Amino acid sequence: MLSFLKKIFAADRSSADATSWQPLRRTPAQVRAHQQWVEQQVYLNWMGPFFKAYHFQKTGVCARQLRVQLIKDQGRQGALFFYDPSIGPGNFRHLFDFIRDQVLQQGYNASVSDHRLLKHERYAESIEKHFLKPHPNDCSATGRCNQRYGNVTVDLVSINGQPGFIRFFANAYHDSIFTPAASFDELMEQTFNLPAAPPEVQQRIAQYYK
Repeated sequence: MLSFLKKIFAADRSSADATSWQPLRRTPAQVRAHQQWVEQQVYLNWMGPFFKAYHFQKTGVCARQLRVQLIKDQGRQGALFFYDPSIGPGNFRHLFDFIRDQVLQQGYNASVSDHRLLKHERYAESIEKHFLKPHPNDCSATGRCNQRYGNVTVDLVSINGQPGFIRFFANAYHDSIFTPAASFDELMEQTFNLPAAPPEVQQRIAQYYK
């Protein structure tokens, strides 16, 4: 799987038959299922373990199960959270939307949610995206706008209909009208650092697996 993903990252986008970005909408049934998934705290099965895997990766220690890859580009910090068959496609999609929900609680607006399909010669790549911006009216005592962590993006990338990874990253503004961005480590702390799932929550994984 990892070698295949490397090919995807290296693929020439100009050769892809790409549809344009379209609004990402959940059906009423999907919305109700997600609300129930959140109410039952099924997310506790993975948020804490992914948080630990993220910090293991930063220290060069391999996580035992869940895999994380760091993103360190100029002006962009983040991580890839790879799908594991133990999670199930349904839970992974809920996890993608739950990460968005967690960021919204930290002073963000949902700017846009959309998706598109990239058809390559040997595979099809689906991307669902949540793009979030800090509240523009939240300013500090100095008069500079508080950008919090900068713009935040959450992507769910699937290959031939199978989930591959969730990409979570922040882009900071570098203009003097904004306060310096807080670190991505702090964003991870606020978003992912949740308690372990109790046995009754672990048993709910199968309910939302598909």
